[in-house]
Amino acid sequence: MEVQTILARTSNTETGRRRIAFQKSFSQEQGGSWRRKSLIEDAKFETAANIEFEKQERKSRGGSISEEEEVFLSQQNGDVISPTEKDVVKQQFTIMMALKDGMLSLSRILRVFEASKITLEHIESRQATKPNVKYDILLQCTGLKETMTSVMNTIRQNNSVSEIWCESEKVVTTQEIWFPRHISDLDNCTHIVTKFEPELDCDHPGFTDKEYRQRRKEIADIAFGFRYGQQIPRVTYADSEIKAWGQVYRAVKQLIPKYACIEYVQSFRLLESDCGYSPDAIPQLEDVSNFLKRHTGFQLRPVSGLLSARDFLASLAFRVFQCTQYVRHPSKPDHSPEPDCIHELLGHVPMLADPVVAQFSQNLGLASLGASDSDIEKFATLYWFTIEFGICKQKGELKAYGAGILSSYGELEHALSDKPEKRPFDPDQTAVQSYTDEDLQPLYFVAESFDDMMKKMKNYAEKIKRPYEVRYNPFTNSIIVLNDRKAIQNLADTIANDTEQLERAMASL
Repeated sequence: MEVQTILARTSNTETGRRRIAFQKSFSQEQGGSWRRKSLIEDAKFETAANIEFEKQERKSRGGSISEEEEVFLSQQNGDVISPTEKDVVKQQFTIMMALKDGMLSLSRILRVFEASKITLEHIESRQATKPNVKYDILLQCTGLKETMTSVMNTIRQNNSVSEIWCESEKVVTTQEIWFPRHISDLDNCTHIVTKFEPELDCDHPGFTDKEYRQRRKEIADIAFGFRYGQQIPRVTYADSEIKAWGQVYRAVKQLIPKYACIEYVQSFRLLESDCGYSPDAIPQLEDVSNFLKRHTGFQLRPVSGLLSARDFLASLAFRVFQCTQYVRHPSKPDHSPEPDCIHELLGHVPMLADPVVAQFSQNLGLASLGASDSDIEKFATLYWFTIEFGICKQKGELKAYGAGILSSYGELEHALSDKPEKRPFDPDQTAVQSYTDEDLQPLYFVAESFDDMMKKMKNYAEKIKRPYEVRYNPFTNSIIVLNDRKAIQNLADTIANDTEQLERAMASL
């Protein structure tokens, strides 16, 4: 069983609800909003809040948090260190452990690894055969030997672990950030970011709806089991889900002639005529994926929730777009605080059906491969203010091209009104701008044109520093790193052949 299918959320317990409430009050005490400002700032805030919460929880039970535990927690989201630093000697470890009380204890154990900056590369679980043991867990990870020793000592103090052993396999020298080299490697790009979800946040419209939460889990499990080469499993949608889709579909279709960019309008018509888009049924990802393959070479891949920025951008490098299959809560169809299939199918897919946008999206993905954490953070923020919530000028009018705007009719009317602030799009300034992802946007960046936005994003991406250049080989669905003479010679030969073909074509005109 994959790790995603066994992760347990403590936030739907009474302790989890107290933690959320504490985070809000803690933020107010610190003089700020508990809502996110940036991925890194939010992570640091959550770490500080969790440390203080854990101290109070231990104190209420007559205990205290150890200095070692606090150090682990404080390291969880400290200063961003580039993984490309040279001479970082690490070891690979294989760990086996037996859990007595199920998966709730596993989530706590995983936090210890995360806090200590041990990289988990593989996790498996299986039903235990020994008495008084529920699960056997296998973990493979990479980290410093000294850190691993501390981690093992901490885990051994956990009463839910009956047995544990660790074996060092080999020493590795970390010199560059791992990224997928073949499209099948996207099976490993499944790091889900848990933030605003129905079981995590009391402000989510589905927080108290047990039936909706169970439905979300059922659909998420479909994505957990998906692997490269398989057909995307079909979902039989309930009448309430189709009704929500139809409501958004009709509202958006009515608004797009006035508010949407021409690229979106043209592709939306194509999806209706060639892909069966209609308000009466939610399109299946497999059918839409095949449509995109024929038109732009993009394909869809099911995902259970919001991916980390690095994994999501890496997928674009292979012309793969990660799509959720669940539907937003029916009580709030006009706006979704998180990606759902309505957002993907009405927001992103029409733009990916445009060949120019498809190439642009792949170029963004390629530019992200091997980038440092800080560059990924800025790049993800740029993606947010452009591909998700971008506005551009067309024929003297403001038009939306961002998927987050075009897939939520409440956001669409809000974005093109006079209510929110609008600033000229400048990548250097936009990349460090804080934003909210759980409500209507208070700020949008306006590009002089859609082409102007793509040109500025391209120029920004070229400034991202990496120790190598990469290119995509569409024949093998793989990434080629241009770091040796052979790879560069192959690229030169390809360019020479393309140039000759171009010259012959021009001569025949």
